Amino acid sequence: MRFRRHRAEPAEGPEDDQAGAVEPAGAEADDSVAELDSLELARPHGPWDRAETDRDAREEGYVDFGGLVVPTTPELEIHVQLDEQSGLGAAILLVAPESAVELRAFAAPRTEGIWDDVRKEVAAEAARAGGTATEIDGEWGVELACVVPVQLEDGQQATQPARIVGVDGPRWLLRGTFYGRSAAEADPDGLVERVFRDTIVVRGDAAMLPREQIPLSLPPAAEPASGPNGVRPADSLGDQPPDR
Repeated sequence: MRFRRHRAEPAEGPEDDQAGAVEPAGAEADDSVAELDSLELARPHGPWDRAETDRDAREEGYVDFGGLVVPTTPELEIHVQLDEQSGLGAAILLVAPESAVELRAFAAPRTEGIWDDVRKEVAAEAARAGGTATEIDGEWGVELACVVPVQLEDGQQATQPARIVGVDGPRWLLRGTFYGRSAAEADPDGLVERVFRDTIVVRGDAAMLPREQIPLSLPPAAEPASGPNGVRPADSLGDQPPDR
């Protein structure tokens, strides 16, 4: 697998409508148990919270990005997208031969999930861009099937389909944007779906605003791919995943 680092614009996630409401650092043990119990039914097969699994310590093939621990295979190419201001990782794009998935993790309130609200805002963003966003039922509940206009590198206009999945966990939201074959139709046995399902979110105990992105880091042993990347960061609905 190869790592590529890209400079990314600030995340085009939902605007924070709870400014000033900072999640307190630390958590009581009773609260943590209650959070896990209240949200586990929505994701009986993952993605997982750090407190729920140590699979990455028992099995090979996981890469630790700090806020996300991601299972990988030699078939996947990994692109780490960096926030322009902080220099920290904002998203991970995993590219398979026919599909890709972008992973972004956000802090969430202690008492409730945020995907229902975020989904509405993403749909509105797609509409403002001249595209469409249709709610569909999927493995993790209500998803969005989006089609938005894009401009190709040669200047021609085209459309970009994407399937956006949101999973609420204990004090976090994991958003997966699927491209390629997985955008057109979910494949539970597909490589990128399996990776999304087995991803581990490490929210940590630091104080964070609701909807603030959980920062990512590049593994110390990882070496960025050399040479010009020629790749557009997939930071918004209108961007395209890298070609293989």
